Amino acid sequence: MASSAPKPQPHHHHHHLPTPFGATAAPPPTPSTQPNLSTESTTPDFLSHLLHRLPPALSLSLPTRRSSPLSSSSAISATATPPLISLADPTPSLHSSLLSASTQHGFFHLIHHPIPSDLPLSAESAAVSLFSLPHHQKQLLFPNNWPLGHEIEDDGDSAASPAAESFCLDSSCSDGSTNDPDLDRLREFTREMEKLGLKVLEELASAVGFENPARDGLHSLLWISGGTNKPGRVYPYVLGLHYQIRCQKQSLLSDSGWVSVSGQTESVLVTLGDIAQVWSNGKLKKVRGRPVPSLDDVNDNPHCIMMSLLITLPVDSTVSPLIPDLVENEEGGEHDSINNNREQRLFNSFSFEDYAWRVYHERVPLKDPLVRYRV
Repeated sequence: MASSAPKPQPHHHHHHLPTPFGATAAPPPTPSTQPNLSTESTTPDFLSHLLHRLPPALSLSLPTRRSSPLSSSSAISATATPPLISLADPTPSLHSSLLSASTQHGFFHLIHHPIPSDLPLSAESAAVSLFSLPHHQKQLLFPNNWPLGHEIEDDGDSAASPAAESFCLDSSCSDGSTNDPDLDRLREFTREMEKLGLKVLEELASAVGFENPARDGLHSLLWISGGTNKPGRVYPYVLGLHYQIRCQKQSLLSDSGWVSVSGQTESVLVTLGDIAQVWSNGKLKKVRGRPVPSLDDVNDNPHCIMMSLLITLPVDSTVSPLIPDLVENEEGGEHDSINNNREQRLFNSFSFEDYAWRVYHERVPLKDPLVRYRV
């Protein structure tokens, strides 16, 4: 069963307009979500859906802005060394390493990959040039169109630390202009990282035993952030790839809490996201959001740049476990009781768009946002 069922219209036509207050407006209702004002529509599910889609300033269920949970070293509860996995290993060894790292940690360092070391340096230089643009030009070239565009996140704690500034670009890294050398370098970096991510996903699916979705059912985002150790906006993903240009400590929000991980120069830090955890029916550990530099590194280099390639889903997808036995179990009907060894389903299916909208506006939520979808 594929987890994404894209509608005929492409994703880049799915516009979400900013409100006069600077926040992104909720997506326009589709025919399936258009409110019915009859009395039958006032059900708990209908009201819950409306609350989930309200902008954060209006929703009672969304938390207020707060300062970064990483504002002090005491917020980090543990230190971990990510497992080292070579993409050049024989398939049985590679699958064994992927299964172990993914079920025990949810992240690992990938070595012997095809990304040339000069490409990330070139992309980082291009990213620095984006941050140096005047503010009005950033807004003009990269307008906020959820989740794409340029954003400066003001969390009300700007006096204590700088605001989180970021660019979120699609795989084309387009700003509407042509022949931009900086964007060409980012485009090439995105393309090579995307190829690597799809290869890792293919091997991971084979190792864990879930169905590998078709490539046209996946979507890539390049997220560039800098100047702060704040987590910034969170967007759900399957895999996150973070090239390690230099050896620096980073902080991850794992299933067990915030952890500090060591760097490995010229490796790719791979993090498994919430969508991968659902696809595996809970077998895999996950990392919520993207890695952020440690507080010490930010203090030493306030202009540090973090580039993350996220393998995610088209906005109109449905997320559900992709374990074959579960699919057979659902379709087996009365024959289910015959085989008690079949794996029990741990997650209900849910709309990716609704989930992405919610976690994006909750920033880094205090509770695991997948809890509400557990069976």
